[in-house]
Amino acid sequence: MAQPLWFAVAALGAVAVLVPIFQYNRMVSLRNRCKESWSNVDTELRRRYELIPNLVATVKGYARHEQGTVAAVVQARARALASTGRPASQALDENVLVHAIDRLLAVAEAYPDLKASQNFLQLQTELAVTEDRIQAARRFYNGNVRDYRNQTRQFPGVLFAGLFGMGEVEFFEIGSPHYRTVPHVDLHAAVPRT
Repeated sequence: MAQPLWFAVAALGAVAVLVPIFQYNRMVSLRNRCKESWSNVDTELRRRYELIPNLVATVKGYARHEQGTVAAVVQARARALASTGRPASQALDENVLVHAIDRLLAVAEAYPDLKASQNFLQLQTELAVTEDRIQAARRFYNGNVRDYRNQTRQFPGVLFAGLFGMGEVEFFEIGSPHYRTVPHVDLHAAVPRT
């Protein structure tokens, strides 16, 4: 009888040691994935920051009367570039930048020569591709954040998260640029009634 009791105590002891080790390693792995995927988001944001000066210079050459719009983009870029805080605070700065770029691109509608410029068209295409890459990196990062949060908020991980000092990781939510959204066309409104 003593041998099965000893075996049960040993098995319980092994579980008591192995579960925390497994939980800790899993949480560290998920937190590292979040950090790695955040660096991918940061790389794509920097790519956008590098495109903006060329876009601003091109618009400036054609739209001399739009200095306020150009200055807003330059300021928003500088603010977003300097933002290195938490994802939520960076998202606020990114949203300001996205809206400033939208306004700058809307200026092009008033300048047919600018709209037809090969340089402007190429920059606009590069910006759209970069925005797609930012959105893909953001989705990957947010997926890793979701997995980390699930691990640290569900049983038994929630028991160990505080013990191991596993802090909160934020999602990164930025608005979608308007120039990438498909316009709504109401075909019924265009048809004359007889």
